[in-house]
Amino acid sequence: MKKANLTHFHTQNSSLKRPLCFSALALGIVLGISGCSGDDGENGLAGTPGVDGQDGSDGTNGNPGFSAATFILANNGEQNAGTVDLINQNAAKLKTFNTTANEGVAFDSLGNLIQASDSENGSIKTICQLANRDDGASFSTNQDREITGPATTLVNPKGIAIAKNSGLIFIADFGAMQITTFGSAAAGDAAPLATTVTEAAPWDVDYDHVNDRLYVALTNGDVAVYDNFVSGEFTAMPSRTITPSDADGVQISVNIHGIVYDETTNKLILSDVGSASDATDGALFVINNASTAQGNTSVARSISGPATMLGNPVDITLEGSDLRVAEKSNDTILVFSNIFAGESGDIAPDLSTASTKPESITNTLTQSSMADISDSTEPNMALLGVAVSSNPSTAGDTTGQISRLNTALSSELASYNASQTIESVSFDKAGNSYATFDNASTGMGGIVISTKVAYNRDGETFNASQDRLISGSNTGLISPKGLDIASDSGMIFVAENNETTPSIAIFSSCATGDVSPLMTLTFANNDARPWDVDYDSNTDRAFVALTNGTVAVFDQVKNKLLSGETTISTEDRLITPANNSQALAGPTNIHGIDYDSLSGALILSDVGSAAVADDGKIYVLNNTANASGLVNISATISGPNTLLGNPVDIMYSGTDLYVAEKSNNVVMRFNNILSTAGGDISADASMAFSAPESVAILPAWLNQ
Repeated sequence: MKKANLTHFHTQNSSLKRPLCFSALALGIVLGISGCSGDDGENGLAGTPGVDGQDGSDGTNGNPGFSAATFILANNGEQNAGTVDLINQNAAKLKTFNTTANEGVAFDSLGNLIQASDSENGSIKTICQLANRDDGASFSTNQDREITGPATTLVNPKGIAIAKNSGLIFIADFGAMQITTFGSAAAGDAAPLATTVTEAAPWDVDYDHVNDRLYVALTNGDVAVYDNFVSGEFTAMPSRTITPSDADGVQISVNIHGIVYDETTNKLILSDVGSASDATDGALFVINNASTAQGNTSVARSISGPATMLGNPVDITLEGSDLRVAEKSNDTILVFSNIFAGESGDIAPDLSTASTKPESITNTLTQSSMADISDSTEPNMALLGVAVSSNPSTAGDTTGQISRLNTALSSELASYNASQTIESVSFDKAGNSYATFDNASTGMGGIVISTKVAYNRDGETFNASQDRLISGSNTGLISPKGLDIASDSGMIFVAENNETTPSIAIFSSCATGDVSPLMTLTFANNDARPWDVDYDSNTDRAFVALTNGTVAVFDQVKNKLLSGETTISTEDRLITPANNSQALAGPTNIHGIDYDSLSGALILSDVGSAAVADDGKIYVLNNTANASGLVNISATISGPNTLLGNPVDIMYSGTDLYVAEKSNNVVMRFNNILSTAGGDISADASMAFSAPESVAILPAWLNQ
């Protein structure tokens, strides 16, 4: 049920006597139309010659000109429970999605919808990339996921808040009388990371991520406040309680449901349903200085009475200073403009739109405009560090480890153990890690997805309360190697290297368990086996490193997926690296691949013979966006000074190239890779590391 605090301006035209209409483009997803024109008044009677006629009647005022925005509205009526509507700023329906859930809604930073449900068993569902889904589409086990089952302790989950920086979901569980905490990547019948028992049944929560403070709306009319909630290991007792009161200190709250904390103003907005059976006794309260308020607190503003249309205001969301209310008993969406200003009392809403049994409302969030880590085009980009996975031939202390090194490659900053035999690791734009693994004893591979490894989880290991696996016979994953994440499209590209069914398998980034790929890419040469893949979202192309020394290129991958295709049976183009228009002499065995869409350059690593520790190479190929066939190499790095033997993985930072050199147990950096002349040159920085299998840059903006 959570709420952005974006500042927008609101223009109101209720005092004008003539029709007036404002319009604006909706943010990101759809076109939203702002205020509508009012009705013209009737003409007055004509006057006799020389005498003024009678004035006409006033026209009807149009809707206020709210700033363009989109919202998700959860429905919970007899006929519409289990659906959500995408609506614009005037509550006009744009599309409907069947989530099969009926309670609180929130968005994570990747554009995935998180929704609570108590219609059957208590559950939390994640709907992947809702903005990209078709009108009328439904929850899919291949694309989406669910937390449910006895171990979850979920009974009647209602409101949700997401701690985006720490990757946690806080759930107000009314039936269990507790706040239940999971990691944002968790799935299935996972035990909570923590449970916090409340003094009364909670209905909603909001989280101040800057100050690590949790606000809980209780149905006894109080607000419980937990300071240092996460850093205090999910504090068991509230730091203080806020009770909305009148000027005399007498409590006026009865049954608080909706809650919003506005970090900009340090104010709380609360909705109170009063008696659930009374359709006239709802109220809204504004609390000043929320971060320090305690005990019976005189409200800065209260709104209630017949003109307000407030009966059971079950949820609220704030956009700038405009408060939207899901008013369930009166079947309407209400908008109160400038909620922080104005008198208290029986104030009519600025807009009322009919809606059948609305249960929860939240604004859609603008996703990060930054490129995925493998698509970096920003020169000299600041980095948090460099992530490296370890995969020694004999299991040891570093098996399954994802380490974070500093960019100077002089020290290890942190490490996380994925509890699997890791092949390759990458990250989405939220800082979650995705690592391929294989299991020799089961002959099965998979993907382990872990929350916030890019900058948290130091010294921690895989935990089903926070993390999850994609694995099983339906996945087709046996010997997966390199992978790439397309965050804005919700796709994971995996290079499946097994001899029988080599392919690129594309999975939903929200999926869990034994799911089938959304799409597979196979090759014209049946003997071609992929080791790594780089998907370029700007051009919708997948570049695949093949161990026969070529690069397969697939065009329009996402477009074909959205059009319903599930298999692309052959590449659109095949690139063969060459010198003087002659294919390279064997052995050539391409492993690492990185395409730079800004320059059109393709960077490759060639391990040569896997049994030889000094024949590795790095290639730079220019102008490869539309290239096919033999493409001459513009620069080659090779020779004893390079320490290149088996450079199994690479990643380009927008300026420099990081290399995981496995046979020589070293991680290296070659500066200004696109302008290098090549040759037998030493790396600009290097660090000893046990059997590095993959490398990934960690941009500093991941932690913002």
